[in-house]
Amino acid sequence: MTISGVALLAICTLLGGLLGDLLGAALGVKANVGGVGIAMIFLIAGRLWLIRHGQLSHGLKTGVEFWGSFYIPIVVAMAAQQNVVAAVKGGPVVVIAGVGAVAVCFAMVALIGRLSGRVETMDEIEARELIEANVPHFKSGRIG
Repeated sequence: MTISGVALLAICTLLGGLLGDLLGAALGVKANVGGVGIAMIFLIAGRLWLIRHGQLSHGLKTGVEFWGSFYIPIVVAMAAQQNVVAAVKGGPVVVIAGVGAVAVCFAMVALIGRLSGRVETMDEIEARELIEANVPHFKSGRIG
């Protein structure tokens, strides 16, 4: 059934690439526009459909997860490489805009992290739950 997971991923990739090419042609761009994103949407929708109909076996799930974990980073890296090559050929304004966008994203992640306050780690949550489970009157506010 792992092969079925790979087949589902392949079908989604082919459909996404085809629709991305058609979308690019419709927009007058000689490139695939959003094919990877469309493929991932198909993969998510296909998985959800299989789950709803009780057809998602362990092997199928394993195949989709295994190849999906390779698929996303590899395709994103390939697309990023193409975008960088096109940006450098396009001029310095595009490169400056890209670097600026990355800098803004880093700043926003840092800001959100600081504004969110202290977050409990899984170890702290598990220790707290263990204490609550072992102390008989902990939940009522009385100890002893």
